[in-house]
Amino acid sequence: MSLKNKILITGSRGLIGCTVKDQLKNSGPKVQGIDIDYPANHPEYGDIRDTQLIKSLAAECSGIIHLAAISRVILGEYKPKLCWDINVNGTRSVLQALYDLPNRPWIIYASSREVYGQQTELPVREEAALLPINAYAHSKVAAEKLIMEHRERGLQTAIVRFSNVYGSVHDHVDRVIPAFCRVAALGGSIRIDGGHNTFDFTHINDVVTGIMKVIDQLQVGCMDLPTVHFTTGQGITLRQAAELAKSLSQHSVNFLEASPRTFDVSSFYGDPTLASQLLGWEAKVNLQDGMTQLIDQFRHHIEPIAVNI
Repeated sequence: MSLKNKILITGSRGLIGCTVKDQLKNSGPKVQGIDIDYPANHPEYGDIRDTQLIKSLAAECSGIIHLAAISRVILGEYKPKLCWDINVNGTRSVLQALYDLPNRPWIIYASSREVYGQQTELPVREEAALLPINAYAHSKVAAEKLIMEHRERGLQTAIVRFSNVYGSVHDHVDRVIPAFCRVAALGGSIRIDGGHNTFDFTHINDVVTGIMKVIDQLQVGCMDLPTVHFTTGQGITLRQAAELAKSLSQHSVNFLEASPRTFDVSSFYGDPTLASQLLGWEAKVNLQDGMTQLIDQFRHHIEPIAVNI
């Protein structure tokens, strides 16, 4: 990839933001980040709801990777108004900032498999009905609608949907795979909220590869890129994932079984066919390898740093 212009990344302190920022820097372009989770004196501190700030930053950019969000389902349930304000109103502010700019940057919007809700047919394809069942998912559906409305008004846009991204100790320690891997590395008990719940876990390296492929399409002028999700196509139950973590551990690991959370989707895995056909993308890191790598990271980072994802 040859990128000459600056790329703006919102949510630059998160797992995906940090990783894609490093990848872009290695590819040559300048990168500007913005994240409200930084200290106020940090050069990348900023709020996506500040339209004038976004406009000043985007004026120097060829594109925006919009990752900033309340991205945790549980936080969306506890703080639904904040979730809507950041995920929907914040996205609206970012989009509005672009119209008066002569450079008209492209924008990639980071959505989630949560928009599909509970599907009866698996694996899920991108054209499946959107059936959000929690506050976070509703906000993502609304933000996707804004993105498509602004595409119709002439903006160059793309929507990508992520599925249970993992792969770093610099993550919330209570996310499923990081939580399981931390116990596997250090010993203790794995809490399983709904052992039969089935999900599609995607390694951060594969996700960033997908984002880079979408950037390639936008950089050459593609205006009608279909919505695409990055999924492995392989579902695994939480109980099976916990058993895998235990098998990779050098410690005694116990399980604490709990009921599934009422606001969670109980099963999802996606069909990666469109990503393959459209972008030549496929997941390369299988769950066992990804968890093995993450467990090793935890062994060297006793107290991981939690960041806003």
